[in-house]
Amino acid sequence: MTAGGATVDELTDVLRETLENRGALGNVRAHLRAEVSNALEDRTSFARPDLSNENLVINELIREYLVFNRYRSTLSVLLPESGQPETPPFDRDFLAREMRVKENDTSRKVPLLYTLLANAQHKK
Repeated sequence: MTAGGATVDELTDVLRETLENRGALGNVRAHLRAEVSNALEDRTSFARPDLSNENLVINELIREYLVFNRYRSTLSVLLPESGQPETPPFDRDFLAREMRVKENDTSRKVPLLYTLLANAQHKK
């Protein structure tokens, strides 16, 4: 079967490629994995412990990194699995103070994890 000279398989391939390029297909796959995981773990009987302050900070550092790198699919799985609030509980200035990072114009352009890594490598 053809539509305007293209076969259904060709149209399917183009659609799949377009969705992959836009990141939509990855988001759907990540959401599906999260839902399957939730179903397998039977979340209704699983009480997740409260997040410690340390985990909240670490998760926010990871969230900032994921957002910066446009890893939307990974972020869509991290938030529900970790119990991290959808709205960031801390702003960047708080995280920088908490991690004892002295920021400058250059470091403010990248996630704090990059600055932490650069500082650790510099101390070697």
